[in-house]
Amino acid sequence: MPDPVLYEENDGIVTLTLNRPETRNPISDHDMIEALLEALNRIDGDMSVRAAILTGTGSSFSSGGNLKTMGEQGGINDPLPAQTRRNYKRGIQRIPLAFEALEVPIIAAVNGPAIGAGCDLACMCDLRIAAESARFAESFVKVGIVPGDGGAWLLPRVVGFSKACEMALTGDPIDAAEALACGLVSKIVPDAELLDHARRLALRIAANPSHAVRMTKRLLREGRNVKLDALLEMSAAMQALAHATEDHKEAVAALLGKRSPVFSGR
Repeated sequence: MPDPVLYEENDGIVTLTLNRPETRNPISDHDMIEALLEALNRIDGDMSVRAAILTGTGSSFSSGGNLKTMGEQGGINDPLPAQTRRNYKRGIQRIPLAFEALEVPIIAAVNGPAIGAGCDLACMCDLRIAAESARFAESFVKVGIVPGDGGAWLLPRVVGFSKACEMALTGDPIDAAEALACGLVSKIVPDAELLDHARRLALRIAANPSHAVRMTKRLLREGRNVKLDALLEMSAAMQALAHATEDHKEAVAALLGKRSPVFSGR
């Protein structure tokens, strides 16, 4: 069977591709969870990686949960509710925690429907751009369940509380244009140009000093959850680290010398 997640690196940009097109790239199955976690850990541990892209094979970004396997032996839904709770904690809930810990900026290139946990997966990324054919649905209520993968935490932080309520309580899909209007994505592009646009965005991020980029991402993430004084303390500590890097010195020298900087990642 093909790898659940394809990993490709080029010029410091990693592209992760969910690779279960026959089932529309669900992320609830054990092999997909483990492959995605392994890929994120690999990215985070490689200091030569400066940005990443997440997309899907075929016509879908991700269908979210695999309803066909949820009730099977070994699936998420167990006859014993206590075991179902453990299955979520030991399974799909590890994915948002891994994205939250990831220091490398990651772009969701949403190539088609992002449904349920697939919509939440896009929200786990730092930036989102959509193909014209993309659509999004926080559709758990349609099948009588709740967002078990952290969607109730993720979605309001992306689109705001009112829009998140509309999406989660109706379960109705929105198209790419509405996703752009509510801030779920920052850009819509023709389907055939999606990965080119995602890569150009990744390269714009990767052109900057890697340590500063990683620390800036961490501050942005933490800023959603802590008070101003706590974030200022964290910012001061990270700024001290940033000032000590060779890339900071090179950036200042290049600016004063009116030349392009050459960053080393040190």
